Amino acid sequence: MIRIALVGQPNCGKSTLFNSVAGYTTVVSNFPGSTLDLISSRVHLNGQHFLLIDIPGLYSLTSPEPDEEAYVEYLLQGNADVIVNILDASILSRSLELTLELLELQIPLVLCLNMLDEAQRKGIEIDIAALEKELGIPIVGTIASRGQGVQELFQVALETAQKGRTGRTLLLSLDVETALMELIARLDREEWDGLRIPKRLMALKLLERVDLYERKVSKIQPELLEEVKHLREEITTRHGRPSDVVLSSERHSLAVHIFERVARVRARQSRPFRERIDRYVMHPFWGYGILGGILLVLFNMIFNLGRLLEKPLLAWFHDLSLVLARLIPPDSLFGTLAEGLIQGFSGGVAIVLPYLVPFLLGLALLEDVGYLPRAAFLMDSIMHRIGLHGKAVFSFVLGYGCNVPAIMSIRSLESSRDRFISAPLVCMIPCAARTTIIFALAAYYLGPNTALLLYLLNLAVIGASGRLLTRLKPEPTPGMILEIPSYRWPLPGAVINKVWFRLREFIVMAWPLLIIGSMVLSLISYFQLFEIVNRILSPFSEGLLGLPRAVGIPLIFGILRKELSLIMLVQALGTNDFALVMSHQQILVFTIFSIFYIPCMATLAMLRSVIGVRGMLFTLAFTTALATAIALVLRLTFFLMGHLSLL
Repeated sequence: MIRIALVGQPNCGKSTLFNSVAGYTTVVSNFPGSTLDLISSRVHLNGQHFLLIDIPGLYSLTSPEPDEEAYVEYLLQGNADVIVNILDASILSRSLELTLELLELQIPLVLCLNMLDEAQRKGIEIDIAALEKELGIPIVGTIASRGQGVQELFQVALETAQKGRTGRTLLLSLDVETALMELIARLDREEWDGLRIPKRLMALKLLERVDLYERKVSKIQPELLEEVKHLREEITTRHGRPSDVVLSSERHSLAVHIFERVARVRARQSRPFRERIDRYVMHPFWGYGILGGILLVLFNMIFNLGRLLEKPLLAWFHDLSLVLARLIPPDSLFGTLAEGLIQGFSGGVAIVLPYLVPFLLGLALLEDVGYLPRAAFLMDSIMHRIGLHGKAVFSFVLGYGCNVPAIMSIRSLESSRDRFISAPLVCMIPCAARTTIIFALAAYYLGPNTALLLYLLNLAVIGASGRLLTRLKPEPTPGMILEIPSYRWPLPGAVINKVWFRLREFIVMAWPLLIIGSMVLSLISYFQLFEIVNRILSPFSEGLLGLPRAVGIPLIFGILRKELSLIMLVQALGTNDFALVMSHQQILVFTIFSIFYIPCMATLAMLRSVIGVRGMLFTLAFTTALATAIALVLRLTFFLMGHLSLL
């Protein structure tokens, strides 16, 4: 089966292209770095079968980041029969730099000029025939979001793979080419043939000081490194710049010259829409006001829609429980299990989904419009104040959807110190599950503005925690260059599919746990074990936090999945109306503790993979201690306010 690898810079439309032929199996976002792992799918097209591999965004084959290095290694090993290089046609000159590197792989290559509509809006006209002549490879223009040119693209890719057609080798300056030829002549060991890495590419990357290739040389021909060092010094002396800067500059210059020969840019009479709106959206003052306004609207939308659906759904399930009680004795074992089943099922339908679906919808719209990278830009200076590289913003933004992919994205941070500090901070971001708790408790009983204040408190705590952790591991952090994509109208089908893709995780993974957990809780109640378990936990839940004794078990279930603590609370307290058995103070304390304490099991497993067992245990202890401290401060504040009011 022919293997087709999709390769391109972040935000070029790879995932959209992948999903258009492979079905919705990956999240598509107008946000750089959305794809976090290799994704593949078997595809049937016009009677032909092939394996399609979506490789996460790469700016270059010289990336120092561990994850991107692994993706480059995948390509170097010849795992793809043909590479489809997707380019954003609206930024062709910059995108061609990766294309020039891919040509050096000597793997059959097809160029996909995606987003031609965006290029036209910017006044860019590309002569595809002239570009084909320059690069020596087939080129297909597409608008993947509309499905235009997609079928032709993969048909051309299959034909190119069968023919084994590779592109031209484009030469650099004379002195660089002389150094390359000299170095290639020295790569004379038989082991190089077994690596399947073209010698010219190996020589280029050695002159560019890339660790991945230096490690390969040190294993096969270590004495060559001294010669490499000498050639680097020669290039540095002649150009007055380090050899890696010389090569990247020449590649950039070559890409710009190709663009100038094959494209024409029409002058536009007015300033582009993006520039006009970004003048306010990314303003150092008004930008934060717009960000706050968007969050305020989003939170109120989630709350109002959730409240509108929650009451009638809970009433319907309550009536169902009454009907069931008339059919099956409620004090029997079977009746108890049936009641637990209904409680678990109703908790998902009536309490979680009314808030989770609007949240995911709002997040998907902000992603696809292109606002999230702008929010990340605004937050970059704040991230530096807590001692982190601005790139960590991506992990924090992803955390609002789910902490698991957010922790996965921490791998892209170059510094182990940044990864160690980011992990506990990302775990404190309210994911979709915690958002459900915030809106079902704080927003529902205390108002939507209280929910917004909790998010602001969360940001303040994360900031203070970041300052504390960076003092333990002080180190300067570099600046960040962030790609800001064009604004785009969200495609209804893509938004709906994205919401479903993220919602499916709750339905497939969390909901069964909710139902099973509810039934287990019913059995604990049936065998009268509730009091024993809650009595063991009461010094913490009741004594320390001031919560009803019955919340001990729901907090334990929340470690499995955060939604479980909310569903189990219904079962433990025996009512859907928490205000009947909990004060506003207790509701607030429970919500805040749920936001910050032990991450769910899936997040803990990912933490162990990314920062090791020590890092996982530290995160577990740090977040739980912090949650307890904040809950105690809040409880003490209420206590003092009560005494002052009496005076």
